[in-house]
Amino acid sequence: MVTSTATITKEETPVLKIDVHSTKAFAPNAASTNNVSSDIHFRKGEDRIDDNGLLKVSEKEYEDAKYPEWLPTWDPNEKYEPYPADLNVKFSDKGHLASKDFKDLFPPSKAGSFKIKKLSPKLGSEVRGVQLSELSDAGKNDLALLVAQRGVVVFRDQDLKDKGLEFNKKFGEYFGPLHTHPSSGAPENYSQFHIVYRRKDPEEYNKTFGKQLSVRGWHSDVTYEKFTPGTTFFTILDGPETGGDTIFTDTVEAYNRLSPKFKEMISGLKAIHTSVRQAASSRANGGIERRPPSTNIHPLVRIHPVTKQKSLFTPNFIEEIDGLKKEESDAILKLLFDHVNHSHDLQVRASYEPGTVVVWDNRRVLHAGTFDWDSGEVRHCYRITPQAERPVENEDELEEWNK
Repeated sequence: MVTSTATITKEETPVLKIDVHSTKAFAPNAASTNNVSSDIHFRKGEDRIDDNGLLKVSEKEYEDAKYPEWLPTWDPNEKYEPYPADLNVKFSDKGHLASKDFKDLFPPSKAGSFKIKKLSPKLGSEVRGVQLSELSDAGKNDLALLVAQRGVVVFRDQDLKDKGLEFNKKFGEYFGPLHTHPSSGAPENYSQFHIVYRRKDPEEYNKTFGKQLSVRGWHSDVTYEKFTPGTTFFTILDGPETGGDTIFTDTVEAYNRLSPKFKEMISGLKAIHTSVRQAASSRANGGIERRPPSTNIHPLVRIHPVTKQKSLFTPNFIEEIDGLKKEESDAILKLLFDHVNHSHDLQVRASYEPGTVVVWDNRRVLHAGTFDWDSGEVRHCYRITPQAERPVENEDELEEWNK
């Protein structure tokens, strides 16, 4: 049962209480660019409710879908308790088990069949000739390390989408327990998948930009959870011929560019991340709430457990910096948000063609979708979101939390 308040306790900070049903629990700060996506929530007036009370897209959309089993549904009777505080305390990233030469991901005996291209010198790669569904456990370990090092890797000509829901679920679980989104659409009986579904509507483009100039949504996924995602998989099922790219920005390089004095100033600062506004948007659209809104406190700077690189952890679920006055928090967050979000030389774009799977490390990059096609074509994708470690700033903290 959803309660009226949520409480989190953290050894380093006071107890934080919020009203989870109020959209005013946190006013968006001056630096916030959190636009709630319309392609993950149920939409009353456009979607439907079947005879069993399950919320679904229209029958016509089922008829037209290339992969109807992957269409989003929303079950209002599906309720979960908040994630336990010790959910992933013993998490160990699969990248720790990888071979340093990636021999199990790129076997030397098949060297001529791989095509690997860097998208930029420090961020992003594109790979052809590797079939993710055929990887051994050792190959998956190499994959985790490659994605940690490159931030985002675009795999072409993949068949994961054709392997079925259960196969994809087990594939993702190798990398960590799968996150169940509190309100987004998911295939029936498989709430562990996060479905992105931009409906086939010629007016969708005009609806989106009728009251705003652009879609702004730089984020790392579900950072309001205590144990945030790590190696993450995003598969295209159907989409426009061009358009709908995902942009990624490198938060490791963003941190490295800060002056030593500024790094020293933000060291130890922690920010409040919350899903309150996301939950309110779902309710306003007639959608569901599988789990009460979540709020957690994470460091502004986090360390990666495998690469030991530090990065700025500044996604748009942040509301404020804990312990600072509003003006102080706003000033720091605006500087960091602007730095990460607007530094074009930190960014790469992942485009989609049939069979594309984009794998990224949610601890290393922020990402944002683009809505730049007005042809009325559907965009249908699914995300597999394994949860990783609790974010910490220093290596000694990392070791302490994983004892």
